[in-house]
Amino acid sequence: MQSQWFPVPGVRLAAVAAGIKKANRRDLVVLELAEGSRTAGVFTLNRFSAAPVQVAQQHLAAAVPRYLLINTGYANAGTGDEGMRRCLASCETLAELASVPVEQVLPYSTGVIGELFELAPFQRGLPQALAELDEHAWGKAAEGIMTTDTRPKLASRRVRLGEHEITVTGMAKGAGMIKPNMATMLAFIATDADIAQPLIEQWTQELADRSFNRITIDGDTSTNDACMLVATGRSGETLDDPASPHAQTLFQALEQVFVELAHAIVRDGEGATKFVAVEVSGAGSAEDARLVAETVAHSPLVKTALFASDPNWGRILAAVGRAPIATLDVARVNLWLDEVQIVRDGGVSPDYKEAHGAAVMAKSDITIRVDLGAGTAATCVWTCDFSYDYVRINAEYRS
Repeated sequence: MQSQWFPVPGVRLAAVAAGIKKANRRDLVVLELAEGSRTAGVFTLNRFSAAPVQVAQQHLAAAVPRYLLINTGYANAGTGDEGMRRCLASCETLAELASVPVEQVLPYSTGVIGELFELAPFQRGLPQALAELDEHAWGKAAEGIMTTDTRPKLASRRVRLGEHEITVTGMAKGAGMIKPNMATMLAFIATDADIAQPLIEQWTQELADRSFNRITIDGDTSTNDACMLVATGRSGETLDDPASPHAQTLFQALEQVFVELAHAIVRDGEGATKFVAVEVSGAGSAEDARLVAETVAHSPLVKTALFASDPNWGRILAAVGRAPIATLDVARVNLWLDEVQIVRDGGVSPDYKEAHGAAVMAKSDITIRVDLGAGTAATCVWTCDFSYDYVRINAEYRS
C-alpha cells in the first residue's frame, strides 16, 4: 500500500485510548463530517446484525450524518435490548457533546460478539476525541479501528477534474471473519467531490460489489460489517450524471481505493502467507462464475494446500465440481496456476509437470484461473491461505 495519505477537506478524525476493553490502546474513533456532506452505506446481511448496524441504518434513513462513532473491543452483537440501549446511549453522549441530533450520529462496533461494553469509557473518551479532531489523523484512526489486524489499512488517490483536484482517502479494518456479503470488516472512504445522493448510493453498492464483496478469508460473514462512502462537496466539483467523463474518472479513483483496501484485508488475513486471486471465466452466467470462484476460495483443503505450497490441483478441481451451479460440462473445464496449465478439457494437461506447479505455489502472490467453457461471464475473488497461525489466533481470540 502507498505510504502517503491525503486529508479530505470536510472530514476530521480522532482516535483516543478510552479503555473500552484494554488499557493504553486507541479504541475509540470519531469522524466529523462537514455540514452538507452526503453519505451512503452498505451493511452486513448477517441476520444477527449487531446493535450498531441496526442503529446506523435507522439513523442513516432518518437524518444527514455528521459524526461516525467507532469502537473496538466489543462488537455489541447478540446483546439484545440492552445492547441496543447502550449503543443509543453512546450515540447520545456524542450528540450532546457535539450539539447535534442523535440521529446524526452513526455507530460502528467491532470485537467480541455477545458481550456488552460499558458506557463509562465513551463518557471519558469522547470529550478528548472531539478536542483532538484533525483532518490529518487518518493514520491514527486506521490504527484505532484495528482488532486482530497486524497493520493499519489506508489508501488514497488524487485526480484532477477540470479545474478541481479531487481527493479520495479511505481506511478499513479486517483480518478474520471475512466473506462476501459485506465481507469482521469496516471501511470508511471519503472524497471532497459533491456527489448527488442517488448517485452516491448507487456507487457505494457497485463499489462494494467490486471490492469488499469479492474477498474471503475464512467464509464467515460478520455481524458487524459496514462500508461507508462520504462526499463532503468541499472541492466545488458536482457530479450527478454517472455517464459524464468527470464522474467516470472519479469512479475509477474510488474503485482503486476500494479494491486496494479490500486487497489489504486479504493480505493481512489472520495467519495468511499468500495472496490468491481466483479468476473464473467462460461461465454461463455471472452468478455461476461467482459461485465457482467462491467455492474454490472458501475451500479449506485448497487453502491448506496453498499454505503448504503443494500443487495439489485435485483439490481445486474437486471444489469446482461441487460448486452449486445447475450445469457443468467437466470435459470443457481448463485450469491454470498463473500461466501453468494444469487441466485441459477436464483432465491433466499433457504438458504439465509437477515441478512447474510447485514453482507457482511457492510464490506469495498466486492466481488460480478456471475456464468453464460454458459462456462469456467472468469474475474474480481474492482470498488467502490457511496457516497454523489462523487456528492459533482464533483459538486464543478471547484470551
